[in-house]
Amino acid sequence: MTATSWTPTLSTKEGPIYLAIADALAADISCGRLPDGARLPAQRRLADDLGIDFTTVGRAYAEARNRGLVEGKVGQGTYVTARRSPHRAQPSGLVDMSMNLPPRFPNSVLSHRMWEATKDLEGQGLDLLMRYQEPGGIIEDRATATFWLARRLPGLTFDRVLIASGAQGAFHAVLSVLAEPGDTICTEGLTYPGFRSVASHLRLNLAPVEMDEHGLLPEAFERACREAKPKALYCMPTLHNPTTRTMPLVRRRELLSLALSFKVPVIEDDAYGAMIPDAPAPLSALAPEIVYHIASLSKCLSPALRVAYVAVPEGRSLRVASAMRASASIVSPLTSAIAARWIEAGLADAVCDEIAKETATRLAVAQAMLPLGVESSPSGFHLWLNIPAPWTRGELVSRLRSVGIGVVASDAFAVSHPPEAVRLGLGAPASVDELKKSLGVLADLLSQQPAVSTMVV
Repeated sequence: MTATSWTPTLSTKEGPIYLAIADALAADISCGRLPDGARLPAQRRLADDLGIDFTTVGRAYAEARNRGLVEGKVGQGTYVTARRSPHRAQPSGLVDMSMNLPPRFPNSVLSHRMWEATKDLEGQGLDLLMRYQEPGGIIEDRATATFWLARRLPGLTFDRVLIASGAQGAFHAVLSVLAEPGDTICTEGLTYPGFRSVASHLRLNLAPVEMDEHGLLPEAFERACREAKPKALYCMPTLHNPTTRTMPLVRRRELLSLALSFKVPVIEDDAYGAMIPDAPAPLSALAPEIVYHIASLSKCLSPALRVAYVAVPEGRSLRVASAMRASASIVSPLTSAIAARWIEAGLADAVCDEIAKETATRLAVAQAMLPLGVESSPSGFHLWLNIPAPWTRGELVSRLRSVGIGVVASDAFAVSHPPEAVRLGLGAPASVDELKKSLGVLADLLSQQPAVSTMVV
């Protein structure tokens, strides 16, 4: 293969030139300027083009090899062979849009920086790898968690912050403190399946509270407080899962006034808060004395970390931490340290920005391809599709699965009567092209009568 005429555009920031060349190479691979298999210029030629020493280009190519961006072939040159994250398709070839994951972003430079920051943890020695840590997280990681949360919760103090093993671990610990088997917890009529699972495991009853286009209805919550005598309210006021609705500030205040009046603690699931900088104030910022604020990093940073930051009312930290120990929901010291390192290095904000960019691209595709009846949020990577008649959710889910596409029917979220709707995850498809194909199949099905597309014989 003939060598490309590639010449890097070097960053003006301070730092070694060889790293600037490697970063430029990663950026050009990411944007498609250098495809897999492209042959790079010979080292001496690139050195002449840039007016730098030959050994500097050699170090740059060596750095690129260490990052998995290129490989050298003896007597043939250096070729692009970027190690992109492989899409692990299901054996059936299913495009599983039932999974609500942040979309993978194409910024390989940022990806490399994330891995490099993780390697920095080696400096902490064996204590990070060979010691148990206290429930709720070590002091240093909790301080970082406080910094992260305080941007949404002004005035938050360190003594109110704990770290849990994901949102599920936080739910389990908080519910263990607030309720006993047989007690009732109020929640939106459509709610997060993970919370339903934990409540069922703890043998708690869920009382559905009616919603409208702005989220949970305060008057319906008041009625539930009088009739069901709940031990707590669980809700997701910002970018609700599955409907994508965000509760306005006025309604948040009304809801909290009722919770205080009836002495009902509130569990606030703020999984998407970090993705929406202009969202209304969290419930915990408005009534910290009664709200347990749970901010998982799965949606805004990385599902693999299984880390959630929890802000509890003053004086409740010890009890919740004890529940974490008893329920084995103590966070992994390693993943907690990785999350803290990314936040301290500014990488977490950069990742949020990249996720937001990719989300905007995918959302625009979905809005252009799907019919009316789709609820979405500018910052959300899931959609709520109200199914047009004569289709039903069962028929649609079945037909999509038969052609290799997974979505979630409303039954998974409904505490009472499920509507004719499904949730679509825009982040699970490996690429925008794969998303387009899946949405194209969905749009084509909805344009037909159910009987026309049936395979029953």
